[in-house]
Amino acid sequence: MLRGNQHGFISGRSCQTNLVAFYDQITRSLNAGVAVDIVFLDFRKAFETASQPVLIKKLGGCGVNAHTVKWVTNWLEGRTQRVVVDGSFSTWKDVGSGVPQGSVLRPALFNIFISNLDEGVKSTLFKFADDTKMWGDVGTLEGSIRLQSDLDRLQGRADENRMGFNTDKCKVMHLGRYNRHHTYRLGNSALVNTEAEKDPGVIIDSKMNMGRQCGDAVRKANRTLSCIHRCISSRSKEVILPLYAALVRPQLEYCVYFWVPHFKRDVDSMERV
Repeated sequence: MLRGNQHGFISGRSCQTNLVAFYDQITRSLNAGVAVDIVFLDFRKAFETASQPVLIKKLGGCGVNAHTVKWVTNWLEGRTQRVVVDGSFSTWKDVGSGVPQGSVLRPALFNIFISNLDEGVKSTLFKFADDTKMWGDVGTLEGSIRLQSDLDRLQGRADENRMGFNTDKCKVMHLGRYNRHHTYRLGNSALVNTEAEKDPGVIIDSKMNMGRQCGDAVRKANRTLSCIHRCISSRSKEVILPLYAALVRPQLEYCVYFWVPHFKRDVDSMERV
């Protein structure tokens, strides 16, 4: 039902497994001297715009029994919403898209909704919920053409699913010494090049150097530590250590097994927090 490249809302998978699996392949290619292009994709309000009729059709086509499909259909149908501004109410409108927030079904249904997004795609595509990225070997012109063809397939699949890409936030990162810096398009828009991108929550740069991520983690941790010092009058270990463990360390340790610093300056900056 769900493809192996989805790492969001699945037991045993996480942001860290997503990062390790995806970039392990890329670093192997780079170490072999092959140029690589990564395309970071951003759906426009993916959870809120998921078409309910399309979702119901997919449930029926992926092995979910008829009774469960009917139950989910009844749960989704008949929902309405209205807007309140300064005590004035709009008329009620039917809701034909999205999955209700706060429900345990929301992530599972969304994963099913986008599960066939990459059908026919030849490049390597990974997903964490709606965060989607794809890379291809572009050591030759044929590699760049193949990656562009896959972008066209994704655009067509998104249109079929009544989804839209936020092309202003879709970007390309060129890696490798002999990269051609090919220009890619998504629909009618040329994709912007980027030297660094958060993916997901970890800063990746075009040199695969984790110094930026280390600096970002240290700044966040120091801001949190400064806030603790300003707001908490006590300096006893019994008070400060639990706060440090709960609020500061997570800033330094988020996916750290993926981006663990190698340079002494980065290690020293983390140890000073």
